[in-house]
Formats: sequence, structure tokens, C-alpha cells
Amino acid sequence: MDAREPDQPEERRERTVEDVLWGRVQRKRDRIRAEIQRNREGNHKIPTWVLAAVLGAFLVGWVVLIVTSR
Repeated sequence: MDAREPDQPEERRERTVEDVLWGRVQRKRDRIRAEIQRNREGNHKIPTWVLAAVLGAFLVGWVVLIVTSR
């Protein structure tokens, strides 16, 4: 048996568990799409190459520290 009554308008019928879960899935998809769109716009405060250079310097410093501590 379906809990939905087809003759009632969409806003008047009681929401089922499936409706609630589907709504959550839709909102999650919308948030993910919005985040991807923001990332594609490229309005980053720090350029990616700067972050990569800092990470590289950190790793090199860590390796030097390990090698010289022996």
C-alpha cells in the first residue's frame, strides 16, 4: 500500500520516509554542485602554485631534518 493519496495536492499530503530521504539527497547534490561551481570560478585567495611551493618546502625541510639528525 502506498501512503500517498493521489487526490491530495502535493503540499497537503503527509511526507513519507522516502520523500524525506530523497529531499536530503537532492539538497546534498545541490550543495556539491554549488561548491564545484565556486571552485571552477577560480576566486582563490592564495594561488595553487603558492600552496604547492609551501608544501614542497615543508617536505624538503622535514627530509633535511631527518637526514641531519642521524
